[in-house]
This record gives sequence, C-alpha cells and structure tokens, in this order.
Amino acid sequence: MTRARTAALSTGVPPTLPPPAAGPRTTLSADLPTGLRVLAAHAPGAPLAELRLVIPYARTEPGLAAAQELLAACLGTGSRDRTRQGIADRAADLGAELSTVVTAESLILSVSVLAPGLPGALDLLAELLLRPQYEEGEVALAQRRAAAAPRAPAPRVRLRRAALAHGFGPHPLSSESGGTAPLLDLVSLVPDDLLALHARGVVPGGSSLVVLAGEEPDAVLRLAGERLAPWSGGPSGLTLPSFARAVPRPGPVELTEPGDSEAGWGDAVAGQSLVLTVGPGVPTADPLHAPFHLAQLVLGGYASARLARQVRDRLGLAYDVSAGLRENGAGSWLEIACAGAPGGAGRIAAEITRCLRDLAEDGPSRAEVDRARAYAAGFTRFALATRAEEASALAGFAAAGLEPDWLDGYRERLAAVTPEQVADAAARHLAPDRSVVATYEPNPKAAPPHADPPAPAPTPAALPHDQKGARP
Repeated sequence: MTRARTAALSTGVPPTLPPPAAGPRTTLSADLPTGLRVLAAHAPGAPLAELRLVIPYARTEPGLAAAQELLAACLGTGSRDRTRQGIADRAADLGAELSTVVTAESLILSVSVLAPGLPGALDLLAELLLRPQYEEGEVALAQRRAAAAPRAPAPRVRLRRAALAHGFGPHPLSSESGGTAPLLDLVSLVPDDLLALHARGVVPGGSSLVVLAGEEPDAVLRLAGERLAPWSGGPSGLTLPSFARAVPRPGPVELTEPGDSEAGWGDAVAGQSLVLTVGPGVPTADPLHAPFHLAQLVLGGYASARLARQVRDRLGLAYDVSAGLRENGAGSWLEIACAGAPGGAGRIAAEITRCLRDLAEDGPSRAEVDRARAYAAGFTRFALATRAEEASALAGFAAAGLEPDWLDGYRERLAAVTPEQVADAAARHLAPDRSVVATYEPNPKAAPPHADPPAPAPTPAALPHDQKGARP
C-alpha cells in the first residue's frame, strides 16, 4: 500500500531526546560514491524493518513550486515496470507500506516492511527512484485533487511567514515559494515536466537513508549499496539557505483580515485570534541546548507549563498554547503559538510577554526544573516508543549531519543541568524584547480590544501540543 501526505510548514526538526532502547544501538554508516549517506541501525529480533530516505527538497525556486508539489503527490504511483496497482500488489507481497511526506526542506520516503522483505523493499524503492513513470491519468488525478483543495494560505501560515520575514529577513520560508503553488501553474504541468524535475531533484547527492532492521549493520550497508548503486545525480541545490540573521530582529507584527474570514482558508483556526512569537533558539547540537530545552519546557512545553496555566487555565484566553524549538537548515528559533477567540490577540500577546519576562528575570523554581526534567524523560519513552518513531528520529539526525550516538547521552546531559543553568538560559534567550510578537485578528471589529476573555474550552488537556516543535 502506498500513501502520500504533505506536512505543513515544517521544521524537519530532529527530536532531541534519546530513543527508549536499553542501551546504545549498534550503528554503522557509509557514504556511497553517489553521494548517498546510508546509516544502518541494529534492532535485534525486530519483526519489521524501517527505512527512511530523506532527499533535499526545499522550495527555494518559485518556478519549481508547482512541479515539486505535483511530483510529491505522484511519486510512488507508478514506474516503468509497474502501474499503481502493480506497486500496491508488490508491496502487499512483501508486507510493506510506503508513504511520502514533504517538509519545509525534505522529501521523505518511508517504508515499513516485514523483516524478510527488506531486500525486496530496497528493490522496490530503487525501482521508484531509477525508473519513475508519471502517468497522465495519475497526474490528472493529482491536479483535480489540488483544484479541490484550498489554495489560499491559512491564517496560521500567513502569520508565521510574516513573523519570520520580520525576524530574519527575506527567505524561502517566509515567501510564497514556501507554500502552496498557484493552481494555474499546477494544471499546466505535464508528465515530462515531472520527469525533468525527478532527474534533477530526486537524486542521491545530499540525501541520506536510514535502515533500522534485525540484520547486522554491515550486511544492511552492503545490501543498500548494491541495490542503490545505479541511482545517480545531484546534489540538486534544493536546500534551505541560512537566515540572513542568526537571531531574529524583535518587534511587533500585526496581521488582520477584515470581514468574514472563516470561508476558504481551510484552517482549523480560521475565525480565531492567533498569536505567534519568534525568539532566539539554541540548536540541538549546541552544548547549551539541554538547559535551553528545560527552560522551554518550563515556559510552555507541556500541559501544565507556565503559559498554559496562565493564558489558558487561569484567564481562559486561548484554546491552544504551545512553545517549542523549531530547527532546520535555515536556523533555529523558539516559537510560541496560541489560538483564542476573536478580539483576544492583544491580551494573549500581553500575557505571553509577561510570562517571558518573569521567567527571564526571575528564573524557574527548582520544582519547575525537576518537573520539566521528569517530563522530558517520560516523553522520551512515549514519543519514541516504536521502532518506526525511532527510525524517523535517526533519519532526522542523519539529515541534519548529527551522529546517531548523540542521542545516547542526552538523558544524562539533561540530568546534569542545574536550576542555575536553566535560569541563565532563560535570561539569555527568553527576554520578550528579543522576540517577534505577531498577532492575527480575523475581524478587527468583531470585539473591542479589551473585551472580557472567553470561557476556556471544556477539555483543554485533550488538545494537541507541539512539545518540541517537530511538525506543525
């Protein structure tokens, strides 16, 4: 079976917590002559093998956005050897499932397959990479689906683009090229256009493959090298450039949509006030990341953190509250996102600013640090409980150029952090005068700026939270 889905503006952030294995996994890596980096991780006795192929795929060229969108939707629907049904039948024979995900900077092909089917899964993956076929019927179907989907960017996307543009300057993440391609461009494409982009962009140069399997790593490396040796090309250049600024330029950003904005945006928060802040972040590879991570958790990384208690539970201003590190090839930033009833963006922004200032000036209590540390340890086992999640985490680190054994000592690094170090990280990075504060009102006249706050949602604890900002 094959599936395809597109992630929203993503970070492609690799998780910064270690997998729940009893000890470090045996891993081997090799750089093939084609430029593909292969990492094999040993999972003894695993009934399934997990493969993650990460290909640079950032929308750095506006003229390619439509073709990139359509190619991602059609990749895996056929090859020169098999139709969509033929691929589905072969995957079923192997006990495999294929999926395709697009993030802000990558095209990710994922395969889960019964352990004996690993060689066949690599053959099928090579077939899609080496002998692609974009049938006219499949392309037309993808175009019809695109026509039925909302084309205008949702308010949340528009607000993030505005905040990033203000904070970091012009960049693909803050431009239209980083979003949905115009429909007219999509419908004008033909299969030859997708084949041309495939030849340029779906290439091993700059890509990485992670295989988590019960086979010995050296055997997996040989197998992957044999099956994918004919795959050539690249690097494509479809990689995110760094932000022009290492840290964001602070200041307010206001975004409004007069009149009825609920129709046509295709967003779960249409018709609600939005607040999004962009502040300095500490990259996962930085030695000072662990104290920053704990400060971020104290601020808004889980359901009973400061922001949630103040903005949602006490004042009932917001339904959804989160704070997390976002990181990709462009840079790193701390992002706080809140959604509430119309007319409340100003009050939400004021309360976020207050929480940031209090934590930056006074630091967290020892009890808060201990709770954040315990949450981080527990979330490790919850978020990376399966081998599929572990494979995705390893793929994120491989794509970011980090060694997989970085994960193994992270829990120990968290345990060694003192409250004083967390307070220092908060003072350095959480001061509100260092952040972009962006607000969105669907209808500025819908409610007075100082209207009474709405009642809180009946079950706020059930709402999803982006704990580490991994996929918005």
